[in-house]
Amino acid sequence: MQAIGFETSLPIADERSLFAFEAAMPTIAAHEVLVKIAAIAVNPIDIKVRNFGAPPAGETRILGWDAAGVITEVGKDVSGFQVGDEVYYAGVVNRAGCNAEYQAVDARIIAKKPHSLDFAQAAALPLTSMTAYEGLFDRLQVNVSSNMRNRVLLVIGGSGGVGSQIIQLAKQLSDLTVVATASRPESQAWCQELGADVVIDHRNNLLEEWQKTGLPAPSWVFSTQHTDDYAEQLAALMAPQGKLVMIDEPENLKLTWFKAKSISLNWESMFTRGMFVTADIQRQHEILTEVAALIDAGKIKTTLNKVISPINVANLKQAHSDIESGKSIGKIVLQGW
Repeated sequence: MQAIGFETSLPIADERSLFAFEAAMPTIAAHEVLVKIAAIAVNPIDIKVRNFGAPPAGETRILGWDAAGVITEVGKDVSGFQVGDEVYYAGVVNRAGCNAEYQAVDARIIAKKPHSLDFAQAAALPLTSMTAYEGLFDRLQVNVSSNMRNRVLLVIGGSGGVGSQIIQLAKQLSDLTVVATASRPESQAWCQELGADVVIDHRNNLLEEWQKTGLPAPSWVFSTQHTDDYAEQLAALMAPQGKLVMIDEPENLKLTWFKAKSISLNWESMFTRGMFVTADIQRQHEILTEVAALIDAGKIKTTLNKVISPINVANLKQAHSDIESGKSIGKIVLQGW
């Protein structure tokens, strides 16, 4: 089968940073399905793995953790899916990704794609939707009864792929007032379009920006980027006994900043359940099924912003370059081999 991969971590402009090659057709385990890939999305994790996750010498690694396609084979222990089903999913980071014609994937972390979306629109959803959903409802537990009076959520990085889904899911599935950060006029408008109640500029001091909103201190903060830059300000800003969830990897986070207020620190990685085959791995299927229902009901929308066709080396490099620029809004999808 056709695939795109890399052997060595190189700048995206380098000829060998990504290249096409002929890969062996995947074989599936009893609990897996084989999917013929129709569309893929590119995420910051692709850039991170390309830069820091080179395979052992002599091996080629296939990136890609957002896909939509059609099931062509079903393992003997799989229920709820059959050949011909149109599905969407993110996969797991420690296995071959979706930048290939076919992919083997655990049936417990996939779902039937929204009926109202085409493959490109659906491929933009899984990784960001699950990250946002798990972060909000499993880590921050915003809908669990608590003593938090201030039903206010701050989203750091509201216009990115994850931020875009946080805003929508929080507005549809909770009673939270959602404040998002964005710096450029177009990214601020994007956040407002998705339902953010207030948008503030993260280039400025967050405490000063917050005072302008007139809102009480946020009980929950979902940080999607640059947590190092904002951590001390967040500790000062947040309500006592609040909760902070992060998806990045801050290197200089001073935990004692959060002690006085007993603020809980949480990390969210949507790969955890799939990588470690947790007891609740099936929850990812349930989350994606709920997201599909919300999409088909018109309550949330795909955050697809750019489609490139076909799936080839040149177009995939362009997508990586766009993500690396830090200026992309929404999701970039490639479709069709």
